[in-house]
Amino acid sequence: MKNPLFLGADPYILYWEGKYYIYPTTQTPDAPLNSLTDTATDGYKVYVSEDLENWECKGYALHCEDVKGDKCFWAPEMTVRDGKFYMVYTAEEHLGIAVSDSPLGPFKQQEKRWLIEDRAIDGHFLVDDDGTTYLYYVRLGGGNKIYAAKMTDDLMDLDLESEQLLVVAGDQQWETYDCRVAEGPFVIKHNGLYYLTYSSNHTRSPYYAIGYAVSKSPLGPFEKFAGNPILSRTETVVGVGHHSFAMIGENKWVCAYHSHFSPEQFKPRKVRVDYAEFVKDEKGGDDILVINGPTED
Repeated sequence: MKNPLFLGADPYILYWEGKYYIYPTTQTPDAPLNSLTDTATDGYKVYVSEDLENWECKGYALHCEDVKGDKCFWAPEMTVRDGKFYMVYTAEEHLGIAVSDSPLGPFKQQEKRWLIEDRAIDGHFLVDDDGTTYLYYVRLGGGNKIYAAKMTDDLMDLDLESEQLLVVAGDQQWETYDCRVAEGPFVIKHNGLYYLTYSSNHTRSPYYAIGYAVSKSPLGPFEKFAGNPILSRTETVVGVGHHSFAMIGENKWVCAYHSHFSPEQFKPRKVRVDYAEFVKDEKGGDDILVINGPTED
């Protein structure tokens, strides 16, 4: 795999009709750490490839003029239903839903509003086998924590009565280097089990990394994998996390994630893609999710 691909963070990867699409948080190289202006203020651009190595920026998929929110656009994700593409986006530390007829956009809101009024980031859709759609997301305050709830049939609202707290960081050693953070959720259903992958530590930390927890239900309870993290730093690639997966064949996945610019410099971050797969547990437990990275060309 040719890594890194381009500047960006929090990448969502979509495999659709033989092409790969990546929607990252756009980077602003010279912004101060912890600033709400440290990322793009006006939307998301989309990058397209046919081979995972050669990428072309196709311009804005979502622009702030078409949705609620004026700045701080982070971490988009999407799902497809009946030929329409539904994007859950974060702006100003709130979630919104926008819709398009094309993966290239433009993604728009007919009614410009937040999905919920509370502060929340990092939305992720899961469409279960019975068609029920769940949204996983991160509530802010007292440490980032991962929640999930069912969505209404039109994918425009959350059923907050179904909301469950799923993952809190801090009870595994790898999660405790910098801040109490569990964020960037992404769920894969495999062999009837729900693998909830997430990132821990502050994104500024070189020890930012990916782990997962497993449940028999989309709303938990989830048990963390004892072998976490499944993607972590090397001598030359640090700060790896906030990821997404796309299935490209039988038990063949690609995982998009970001890293720091270098071991010495946090921003601007870089987008990377590596292959992933499930392997049998030699001790007879659940299959183990493996990300074969981070690699560097």
